Amino acid sequence: MSAPTCPNDGSPLVLVAHPSPDLYGSDWQLVETITGLIESGYRVNVALPADGPLVSVLAGVGARVAVVPFTVLRKALLTPRGLADLAARAPGELSRLRGLIKACGADALLANTVTIPWWPLAGRAAGVPVLCHVHEAEDTQHLVIRAGLNAPLLASTRIVANSEAARRALLSAQPLLAGRTRVVHNGVAGPSQPLTPLRERTADAPLRIAMVGRLSPRKGVDVLLEAVALLRGRGVEASLEVAGSIFPGYEWYEAQLRERAAAPDLVGHVDFLGYVHPTWPVLERADVVVVPSRQEPFGNTAVEAMHAARPLIASGVQGLKEVVDDSVTGLLVPPDDPQALAAALDRLAAEPALAARLARLGRQEALTRFSVAGYRAAMTAVVQDLIRG
Repeated sequence: MSAPTCPNDGSPLVLVAHPSPDLYGSDWQLVETITGLIESGYRVNVALPADGPLVSVLAGVGARVAVVPFTVLRKALLTPRGLADLAARAPGELSRLRGLIKACGADALLANTVTIPWWPLAGRAAGVPVLCHVHEAEDTQHLVIRAGLNAPLLASTRIVANSEAARRALLSAQPLLAGRTRVVHNGVAGPSQPLTPLRERTADAPLRIAMVGRLSPRKGVDVLLEAVALLRGRGVEASLEVAGSIFPGYEWYEAQLRERAAAPDLVGHVDFLGYVHPTWPVLERADVVVVPSRQEPFGNTAVEAMHAARPLIASGVQGLKEVVDDSVTGLLVPPDDPQALAAALDRLAAEPALAARLARLGRQEALTRFSVAGYRAAMTAVVQDLIRG
């Protein structure tokens, strides 16, 4: 294992550890964080556990990237055998990561998400200040398990949560972190070029629905499929495009989704597009965008729908309730409720004027509350205070 290196020009060096080489919500948020740091004169080195599309994106904004082995918590590890193996590997991994941090000469460590437990401990052991960026709002597991999963964050110097919901979930498990935790909402970029305006449709015209996100149970793709089936059963000519792929290990869920979409009430009206980037063409084609998550600490895809000036329906959960002003910038519906979601879709199908108003006000909200410039400045200020402190 070798440390990522940057030419030492005397500017502060931030070492970033991130659990995924993919390009989804928290991955793109990391790109914005790093871009802001580099624009402010910091050098940034990044450690990833595997190669993937994120590597070239980070290199493109000026970061140095190295692929190094380290533990990323997945559900497969949250078993008695998995936890025993995790504990057995911990001393050796902590020693390796501590050596990497010291060899890198980092002035600060940013551990991005709570799923990389040994990095905060290794940073503290290496004697550098540690910032943990929390993108999770897990509140369904037993409190003892959540307390254990979040225990490594006790080694952090500062913590940023991407929503008040994420902060509450964290502090419910580890209340001792209250004094060092603050909220910085994500900054989400809009399209580089203006999109085609929302099409004017009559109440009886076909309704084109879009969803962007991982194919995972917590994202509620199955709920949306059932809602579309209910909507079509009411006589609304609705179709759905789903842009997203699975985490390894969730092949079973994609198979279930495809089987449901092939049923007689949906066949020919659901398209699984796989991973799509950029997603603006998908959003541009849509008459309405849905974020049907069962859990969502923030909801970048909801803000992207607002940037695209498309009417938004989202589950009324966690961070989505902070993003969407119900009946003003979008519609909120109860999670895991296909009937409620179908009713909201039916309402927007029948009321094109309401859909247009939600789209217009949503775009204004995205531009003012979730700007990339504001996010970059806020995160850079946190890192600056961390190093100075």
